[in-house]
Amino acid sequence: MSDVPSTGREVHYKPPGPVGKAFIKSDAFVAGIMGPIGSGKSVCCVMKLVRNLQKQARQKDGWIRRRTAIVRNTYAELRTTTIKTWHQWIPQGYGSYRDTSPPTHHIVDSGQKIDWEVIFIALDRPDDVRKLLSLELSDAWINEAREVPKAVLDGLTGRVGRFPRREEGGVTDPQIMMDTNPPDSDHWWYRSAEEQTPEYAEANAQLEDKLREIGSLRPDQNLFDWFRQPGGRSPNAENTQNLDPGYYLKASAGKKPEWIKVYVDGDYGFVMDGRVVYPEYSDVVHCRAFEANPRILLHIGMDFGLTPAAVFAQHMPNGQWRKRSEVVTERAGIIRFARLVKDHIAQQYPNFKIGSITGDPAGNAANGGDEEERTTFQLLEANGLKVEPARSNAPTLRIEAVRDPMTRLIDGEPGMLVHPDCKTLRKGYMGGYHYKRMQMSGDERYQDVPNKNMYSHVCDADQYLMIGAGEGKAIVRREPVANRPSFAITDYQTDF
Repeated sequence: MSDVPSTGREVHYKPPGPVGKAFIKSDAFVAGIMGPIGSGKSVCCVMKLVRNLQKQARQKDGWIRRRTAIVRNTYAELRTTTIKTWHQWIPQGYGSYRDTSPPTHHIVDSGQKIDWEVIFIALDRPDDVRKLLSLELSDAWINEAREVPKAVLDGLTGRVGRFPRREEGGVTDPQIMMDTNPPDSDHWWYRSAEEQTPEYAEANAQLEDKLREIGSLRPDQNLFDWFRQPGGRSPNAENTQNLDPGYYLKASAGKKPEWIKVYVDGDYGFVMDGRVVYPEYSDVVHCRAFEANPRILLHIGMDFGLTPAAVFAQHMPNGQWRKRSEVVTERAGIIRFARLVKDHIAQQYPNFKIGSITGDPAGNAANGGDEEERTTFQLLEANGLKVEPARSNAPTLRIEAVRDPMTRLIDGEPGMLVHPDCKTLRKGYMGGYHYKRMQMSGDERYQDVPNKNMYSHVCDADQYLMIGAGEGKAIVRREPVANRPSFAITDYQTDF
């Protein structure tokens, strides 16, 4: 596979099965693999990164150089899962590893003339995200992609292939790789891998032809490759040689059918894997169609970052809250987000008066680059939206401000109604927005703050709405709520 000399120490690896092998060998610009738990997906990604290093052409000075970003949604999961998997195969003792933010494994092997910098990025750390979007990379791995906004994938498409630079020899096959357990059928992965529109497929085909024409893609190289491993109970299940007999049967014990469908059989589906933030919510009770009233003030809540979101609601005279609509983005700069919100207001609430527009107070931090250090709130105001920062960003207060109306009964109706149009917010209420289960033996324990995922942004916007409209004040007035040895990279003998 490579002309790089070996030091004599060998580590043997065999792909988990035909699908895993095909994924590792794929040179597509974006390659994703989906499968059940225990199918060896993450190790496939580690080996794919090793393969990319082995393929890399030497620079003019004879060295092989790569820079890789490995992305996970939270630092806790990055540290306890992703980095642990990495170090099972690439030990800390090989090169230099530091556990500071962001964690970095820098492998410099003067004997083999290899310089490989691997940077671990957590999306719940704003400094790490800013670093990710400014890095010049060779390749990147998004671990457990269902928990990561598509905005991260979109941003990475402009960051990979930029190191080493062309004048130094360039990058051999820049790539973004992803692994995931099956997401829900309304997730961006499903739409990209399974449900491409004819227009989307035609546009990609034309783009591939143009890239091949200019030499950016080889004739045998695709722009996108999507791989799906068989289910764990299938006779073709992968990685079973590395699993105990009965692994999937034991994993199924005591689980609900939907959990088994996703994690064992590897099918798309919605599973709440953790402790729900809003156990009081019932879609049967709280979800109902209604029309917004133009004579009552409209309140808006916003969350910013890579995937801005907004929620629109009214506080009825009898005290009932009605959540009427949402704006949920996959990738939008703050200026585009402002336009989307304004268009939404013009279309759905043309004659309504605005009571409050409240946003994440972290938006007071300055934005760098082309926006000349203007804050998110300043950018929004310059684009026609006067947004106030929430007076509190305390997670407990924010959550209680949303939860409290769910528990009320007003005039025979629940104290909060949510319209069926609020699809993402409702799934958040039903468990998409949850406290992640901590990986530890003994009693079940969960993280202290809700998991960051595709549902957390709109749920955060909902909380800011309630705080801005005064719901938090009522709560504060009441009783407070408690709250492997060292080796050479090129010694890998792989059966690809």
